[in-house]
Amino acid sequence: MSASARPDVQPDGPGPRVDAPWAAEPAVVLDALETPIDSGLSTDEVRQRLRRYGPNRLREARPRSAWKMLWEQFASLIVALLAAGAAIAFAFDERLEGFAILAVILINATIGFVTERRAVRSMEALRELGHAEATVRRGGGVTRLPATRLVPGDIVLVDAGDVLSADLRLLTGSRLQVDESLLTGESLPVDKTSRAVPEDSALADRRCMLFKGSSVTRGSGEGVVTSTGMATELGKISSLVHEAEPDTTPLEKRLDRLARRLIGLTLFIAFSVAIAALVSGRELYLAVEIAVALAVATIPEGLPIVATVALARGMRRMARRNALVEQLDAVETLGATSIIFTDKTGTLTENRMTLVELRLASGTVAVEGAGLDTRGEFRIDGAPIRVADVPQLEETLRAGVLCNNATLADAEPDSDAEATGDPTEVALLVAGAKADLRRERLLESWPEVREIAFDSDTKRMATLHEREGSVVAAVKGAPEAIIECCTSVRSGLDADPLDDAGRAAWLETATEMA
Repeated sequence: MSASARPDVQPDGPGPRVDAPWAAEPAVVLDALETPIDSGLSTDEVRQRLRRYGPNRLREARPRSAWKMLWEQFASLIVALLAAGAAIAFAFDERLEGFAILAVILINATIGFVTERRAVRSMEALRELGHAEATVRRGGGVTRLPATRLVPGDIVLVDAGDVLSADLRLLTGSRLQVDESLLTGESLPVDKTSRAVPEDSALADRRCMLFKGSSVTRGSGEGVVTSTGMATELGKISSLVHEAEPDTTPLEKRLDRLARRLIGLTLFIAFSVAIAALVSGRELYLAVEIAVALAVATIPEGLPIVATVALARGMRRMARRNALVEQLDAVETLGATSIIFTDKTGTLTENRMTLVELRLASGTVAVEGAGLDTRGEFRIDGAPIRVADVPQLEETLRAGVLCNNATLADAEPDSDAEATGDPTEVALLVAGAKADLRRERLLESWPEVREIAFDSDTKRMATLHEREGSVVAAVKGAPEAIIECCTSVRSGLDADPLDDAGRAAWLETATEMA
């Protein structure tokens, strides 16, 4: 499909839908979705589409009832073996043994039920916190409403800090960047544009699409909803989770194997003892009674309660580390895991970047410290230096701190700072903090006059600041975009001219570092 072709409206679908909206121009997508750009959908049309498509939410697994959770505490072969032993004990008037076995079964079930019930309630409380809202143009006005009421064709207004609640085709955008790490694994925010892309473009290359679950890190824009609920890209991933068949845990498998062996061993012992008693001339009733007593004695009444207490303690320890486990047996599965394969480690952990090296005309500067730790030395050739003694280093760090939209707040001693914003900009603020260059203090003597936001075409961002009666620009961006604008390079207190050969050398250095 070409970028100018009209996308197919699914004739057999429940209402207007768009195939490959990223491959069509915005006007074509709006036409296919029957959405007026100026006023948005009418109230009646929204009501019809909400009935047609359903609420905009992912399918949730049906919560386990308390009765089912309680029944699952008894649904194991080892518990069945204990129950059989209790029944046999009562049949032969061994009431003390029978009550002891029943007490063990009830204690085991109570511990497991209470522990899992608490975990389920915690998970339900977390889901209640996940309710989001969206800014929508409907009936000629702009309103904010629960994201569950979005329907295909809605015009949604997005701004920095928003978490997207549906898949959108971008109509217009101003320096829009989106964090799509949830879907693509790419830690860096992605620049978005309204230009169509080829139909066979991979998910990560659909720059004109905004996906449910991703977050806007910069800029603003408008988009039209193309998919909601389980039809979104995030919904497709969610459906795979629901389709996965449950499996028994390693502990359950081992306990079942043990129970089968105990049943075989118990029956063998009881039969052998009964035969031996009969051969020795004992009465039949006495022979059976001895055999049953030995069979009951072989049942390990304490095994289930020991296993349950151990798992409950593991669940409690994980909860203290902010890790909720919904099912008790899953704790043992995690404990039995010896190898975990992961991809894009930085994204899967904390999505943070760290400035570790600067290449200056006077040499290479190494920066110590990682993440949001604002403590760390600057070193040249392994020797620590004072930033104030290296003017070009101080100016570089100052430019990175001033030309910045992220925020960095001090934290408690011996703990990391708190930050918000683009990971690259946060890394520059942390490096500046290591040199005692804080943006809020710098702005007192370098007040900002104007900001020229980052643009994907120029690949640069700049902030203009007043300084001693003049205006100074702090600029950052892609190496090729910055270097082509430079006419000189500072190697000490003086600035040396920068010619084409010098620019080429710096670009080669940038490529080498990359």
